[in-house]
Amino acid sequence: MKALKHNGLFIVFFSLFLLSLAGQALAGLALFNEQQVAAGLEQVSIWQYLTTSSFAVDVAENWQSEFLQFLLLILAAVWFVQQGSPESKKLGSEGTESDKDQLLGRYARPDSPAWARAGGWRTRVYSNSLAAVMGTIFLLSWFAQSIAGFSAFAEQQLANLQDPGTWGEYVLSPEFWSRTLQNWQSEFLAVASMVILAVYLRQRGSPESKPVGAAHTATDVEG
Repeated sequence: MKALKHNGLFIVFFSLFLLSLAGQALAGLALFNEQQVAAGLEQVSIWQYLTTSSFAVDVAENWQSEFLQFLLLILAAVWFVQQGSPESKKLGSEGTESDKDQLLGRYARPDSPAWARAGGWRTRVYSNSLAAVMGTIFLLSWFAQSIAGFSAFAEQQLANLQDPGTWGEYVLSPEFWSRTLQNWQSEFLAVASMVILAVYLRQRGSPESKPVGAAHTATDVEG
């Protein structure tokens, strides 16, 4: 029970992820089979649907946009501030900060991660590990989206007796960028809204909000 309590936030959101992914699979299967029937083709099972390019591209394009959102927020928050937002560092603290501020090397505490104390390349790698992993997942998801998207596009083109072209042509096509940018714009709007609305609005008890009584101009303050 202690482990559940201490990891509750992750468990809740990962459970919601699994439930929504399962719901997407079931809803997508129903839609896919409707299209199969309309085209005079056989319906497929859930396991067959999970291996289709149709399901893969829908999942991958959502994943890549979400990880891009957090990657850009992580990096932008290093250099840019927003007065009054709990999503921002204090005004005047832009940049990567000093080793003392970051508890690196000789300023590390006894419970600091080993690579924060090590110095050299290990500390440099660990200092940028969050953005590196987020960026890697984004690129892999985006690549998976392009592969699955091209496969789905090629199937549609061949069904219409048209040349599907190459993967490279697909990546430069309006089809690919339309799917990509419609996800990106919504993620950027969500981050911008969170950054600015948290300046003036509150949610009591949430670390994503300032204390209810905090001034609108208070920055880098969490409730």
